[in-house]
Amino acid sequence: MLADSYGRLATDLRVSLTDRCNLRCTYCMPPEGLEWLPKQELLTDDELLRLIGIGVTRLGITEVRFTGGEPLLRRGLPGLIAGTTALAPRPLTALTTNGIGLARMAPALAEAGLDRVNVSLDTLDPDVFETLARRRRLDDVLDGLDAAARAGLTPVKVNTVLMRDVNDAEAAALLRYCVERGYELRFIEQMPLDAQHGWRRDTMITAEEILQWLEAEFSLEAADSDTRGSAPAELFHVRGTRFPNGEPATVGVIGSVTRPFCGACDRVRLTADGQIRNCLFAREESDLRSLLRGGATDDEIADRWAAAVAVKLPGHGINDPSFLQPSRPMSAIGG
Repeated sequence: MLADSYGRLATDLRVSLTDRCNLRCTYCMPPEGLEWLPKQELLTDDELLRLIGIGVTRLGITEVRFTGGEPLLRRGLPGLIAGTTALAPRPLTALTTNGIGLARMAPALAEAGLDRVNVSLDTLDPDVFETLARRRRLDDVLDGLDAAARAGLTPVKVNTVLMRDVNDAEAAALLRYCVERGYELRFIEQMPLDAQHGWRRDTMITAEEILQWLEAEFSLEAADSDTRGSAPAELFHVRGTRFPNGEPATVGVIGSVTRPFCGACDRVRLTADGQIRNCLFAREESDLRSLLRGGATDDEIADRWAAAVAVKLPGHGINDPSFLQPSRPMSAIGG
């Protein structure tokens, strides 16, 4: 098992398939993009499937989430999903995407065995979308959400980052939109993972603010905290509303900065170039790619992977005066 010295078990594997993205969101990267990883440094499909297999069959991984950059840009994605769902025991498989191209790919992803998707949606205004993402692609994202629901990739979850004086007035409208369509909305505090290192604590919108804005228009009731487990979101029932399927409507708030949930974290990350990160904000990585390409056995790879997780720190340390932002931005780590 992937255990650390604080009694946590890593069972949720986040697999970055590429550092490339077709948007240029202001809270992630500069307008000109970044210097992408050379192709030869990226893991091949076979290498990815071998590592995922080791994680699932030897190390207790029960959920695999494909991320990026933008994972829909990875050629062969349906094959990677099919290879993962063919493992025994079969892991839950999910995808985090910006939604560009999802309308076209959703049926093939569902046929390959993908269980569900998380789609980033920060605004319902095309002009604000262009301001945030530096691309005019809002309709593509909305079409992707609809296609995912029709393909059965449910529950469809929506991830939203609110930026002060940009889209912060849309919290209630986004919740209303998602409830009407059966999407499970999650507001996420902006984290210090931008390539520009421009994140500032004093301008970040907090979980408390988000809840205040929502409660100005909705009546929220905290869900049973006993069932939260390692889930990052604090869930709230939206009183008097139901999803189209009749289930009580909910909304989540992920307070990664002001309400950290590190004590229950069950995640481990594999970057597109084969590095293990035991925390999103880790300053060190463990190289599995060199082992793969150097002829290491599965046991040797599993041992290094377990050693990487064993030294995981108790928390991300964002609120510590000595905190240093990771050198890799979010697009190169994987969400």
